[in-house]
Amino acid sequence: MRGGLRFAIKNLSGLALLGGLLSPCSAGPAANQIAPSSQSAPVTVTLQDALTRAQANEPQYHAALTEYGVAKEQRMQSRAALLPNLNYDAGFIYTEGNGTHSNTGRYIANNGLHEYISQGNAHQALSLQDVAEYRRASALEALAKAKSEIAARGLVVAVTGAYYGSVVAQRKYSTAQRAAGEAAHFFDITQKLERGGEIAHSDTIKAQLQLQQQQRALQDAQLEMERNRLELAVLIFPNFNENFTTVDDLENVEPLPSYQEVETAAGDKNPQLRVALASLKAANQEVAVAWNSFLPSLSLDYFYGIDANRFAVNGFDPATGSTFRNLGYSAAATLQLPIWNWGAGRSKVKSAELQRDQAKRELSFAQRKQVADLKAFYGEAQTARSELESLRQSADLAAESQRLTTLRYQAGEATVLEVVDSQNTLTTAQNAFGDGQVRFRVAVANLQTLTGKF
Repeated sequence: MRGGLRFAIKNLSGLALLGGLLSPCSAGPAANQIAPSSQSAPVTVTLQDALTRAQANEPQYHAALTEYGVAKEQRMQSRAALLPNLNYDAGFIYTEGNGTHSNTGRYIANNGLHEYISQGNAHQALSLQDVAEYRRASALEALAKAKSEIAARGLVVAVTGAYYGSVVAQRKYSTAQRAAGEAAHFFDITQKLERGGEIAHSDTIKAQLQLQQQQRALQDAQLEMERNRLELAVLIFPNFNENFTTVDDLENVEPLPSYQEVETAAGDKNPQLRVALASLKAANQEVAVAWNSFLPSLSLDYFYGIDANRFAVNGFDPATGSTFRNLGYSAAATLQLPIWNWGAGRSKVKSAELQRDQAKRELSFAQRKQVADLKAFYGEAQTARSELESLRQSADLAAESQRLTTLRYQAGEATVLEVVDSQNTLTTAQNAFGDGQVRFRVAVANLQTLTGKF
């Protein structure tokens, strides 16, 4: 009887070893794919595919792009205000006659009973305030562009976390399946040993408790896997779709650049610093706009066409019987000098100066924060990468420990508590290895929010 049960325990040991071979520590991408419910072939999504899809569908990212597009168009409109523009005016004015022999109009401001207007107007406004507003619009465009870059890099962090979170959730589900299978097999063995009188009933109770715990863990792992898949699906698909698979490429770990290289890239490509600089530039131009409102402005107009009592190139004077040309030109210049506006101009200057002072503080804070964030993000990425090999070794050692503990239990040298502990340790070590790989990928994505892609 003991020999037969020892053979069964050897099978348990073999199952544990097989579980270690099929664990996420050594499994390929196919081991982490979950069969979709749909009968159609699932879409295979890589991380780059997920990023491309998210850029096309994520609304907050597109809101930043829209803000940039609007700022760009507003700069174009401000530039147009500095350039001459051409308009065409056409009109007809009818005035009631006064009934006298001359039959002039009753409204003395009008030029006759009939007045026809058909002329082009070239208009040019010259104002330092318009120049300042154009410069402000240019600064706001640069600000919106930097914010769109921040949104793009933030989207990379979000998609990277969701993508690899889904990959590792599938790993953990596979690990929970293995652990539940081993617990069920071990519980079956303890029942047989108890019936043979070779172990106490307490061992069977412990094995049953372990089985129930692993079954609950399996349900939780399945729920977490589905939750992560839903989170990723919302990010990358325009229409809700769960019929996709992800690629487990977490084993492809690239080396980190040196801190000096990262520091140089952050100085050149940090969009958060560009936002602070553009905000200060826009605030300076806001002050210029407010001060220039005290200065005079000049507008020039040139008209060419017809403004006559007949809609014709040539006119006719019935008194003299002569003809003359209606087609001609006129020009006007207007100089506007601001005199008094009850302190509104001074108030605008003060308000703009307050905003400029705040922009200076934000720039100083952004410069300090860049140094701190760069050190923190680089340290996080460096630590996460250095721990990967240790986590891998821990998972391998935990698999070997479970195998040896099972053999010792077969020989009567280990207790059921040691077997259960080795099973839990293996599950914890494998899950920790997966979490460590995700931590490194997310840490790199966070670092690249400051440096750009490297």
